[in-house]
Amino acid sequence: MRRIAAVGRLLFAKANARPRTLGLQRRPPAACRAPTWLLLLLTACGVSDPPKQARFIVGPCEALAVSNLEDSAWNIAPEPLLVPGPAGAWDAVDALNPSVVRFQGRYLNLYSGFDGQTWSTGLASSADGMSWQKHAANPVFGPDRRWEGSYIAANGASLVRGDDILHWYQAGPRNETRIGFAHSPDGLEWKHLSEPVLGYGPAHSWDESALGDPYAIGCGEWIYLYYLGQNRFGVQRLGVARSRDGVHWQKSHLNPILETGGAGAFDERGLGEPAVFFAEGAFWMVYVGRDAREERRLGWARSEDGVGWEK
Repeated sequence: MRRIAAVGRLLFAKANARPRTLGLQRRPPAACRAPTWLLLLLTACGVSDPPKQARFIVGPCEALAVSNLEDSAWNIAPEPLLVPGPAGAWDAVDALNPSVVRFQGRYLNLYSGFDGQTWSTGLASSADGMSWQKHAANPVFGPDRRWEGSYIAANGASLVRGDDILHWYQAGPRNETRIGFAHSPDGLEWKHLSEPVLGYGPAHSWDESALGDPYAIGCGEWIYLYYLGQNRFGVQRLGVARSRDGVHWQKSHLNPILETGGAGAFDERGLGEPAVFFAEGAFWMVYVGRDAREERRLGWARSEDGVGWEK
């Protein structure tokens, strides 16, 4: 349930893409407005719980300025851009799972670090997306809330909304994780909700045992969250949920939206770590597949509506 990395280090890849800003949500009643919509979210002003499941498609979304994606080759940087820390550091064993946003003129990277026992979230910044500097105050948060246990609070996904960075992350005991939410004005000081915002499905469902690897995109008034779900047999597949405020979520009634491959396929044992974008009139997903030998490789899928996918 970790984003792909090589030898425990972050790599940089691109397909000559130029990102554009994605959408926002509906506004609450004027009597409930505060300095930012996120303050409203956290005080639950004018917000009611939506149905837990819904029929929907994703969009409309603004597109990345790319072309010929079917034939596009990925250009991979020859060296890691961010490496583990020294012995004894919070990220001494692994540094991976980047979530990068453009914020106040710089790129901020909320990445996962592992010290051999605990996964935490750290911050690095860059002017160009290639040369990164880790923050001296790292990690910026770890698993220290009641429901999160002591194993992980990392593998996150970020969006910028107004003056806030919104962040969804994986936390909880090993193989029992759920998805939490935090927000920050600077990437250093974080306010967390006290409970997970996306939890287990009902007994015998595809995501009854664990959720993780969130990836968020904003389209119009909705935020869409792609995520990994795991059942009691350890099978990992991908689903999607939507929310107007980032806290109250509806899972798609068509979940899981991407299944494991057949016998001998590179993804026959499980799927994870989705990354989704809209370009050339379609949605595109890069994901990680696990084969029978537990080797991990990248897969590629396409969708017309963000819900029905074809590998």
